[in-house]
Amino acid sequence: MTKKYPSLLDEFISGTATPEDPVLAELNRITCQKVLNPRMISGHQQGQLLTFLSHMIRPELIIEIGTFTGYSAICLARGLKAGGTLHTIDKNDELRELALKYFEKAGLTNRIILHNGDALQILRSIDLLFDLAFIDGEKSEYPDYLKLLIPMLKPGGFLIADNIFWNGKVLNPDCREDPSTMGILNYCEMLKGNKQFENTILPIRDGLMISRKLR
Repeated sequence: MTKKYPSLLDEFISGTATPEDPVLAELNRITCQKVLNPRMISGHQQGQLLTFLSHMIRPELIIEIGTFTGYSAICLARGLKAGGTLHTIDKNDELRELALKYFEKAGLTNRIILHNGDALQILRSIDLLFDLAFIDGEKSEYPDYLKLLIPMLKPGGFLIADNIFWNGKVLNPDCREDPSTMGILNYCEMLKGNKQFENTILPIRDGLMISRKLR
């Protein structure tokens, strides 16, 4: 029974939560059928949480690092203030048309700007202050994203970082030589030691770290 518990709990959560809407369900299905590494998609449980958080924060400007097929961008953009904009960055331009197609289906074409290219270079070219940042890009680059995002985030703004557990590798001493694992661990340490931020971690899927900039 113990081994079955996690899957039963997932079924309970999915069955109790608001159902995935048709646009997101279709995007989820297409991603699983046609895209390499479909598990990278945020999915229903995490996507619903991102929408909730965005609605609670009511951001005017959001920055996302790691678009993939656009699922999380849609979820976050649904909580934008009227007239607000989400900027999303992904290095893989092969998924651009798929993401844009579903931004249009979700009625968010005019609210989401998709940048393709190196996230670090693109971040340096954006001169805006954001209310919310969602990090789901290259794990080894998390500390570099953080250095650039801190001055781009308004006081009271939020950082959300995905894959903080990294499939449990952050707890495995044998993974300390892995650049992705060390990127995540260094990101956490940087925020832990920064008095500008308060932090918490939600154990949903592969772990979400949520940080609020105090000043």
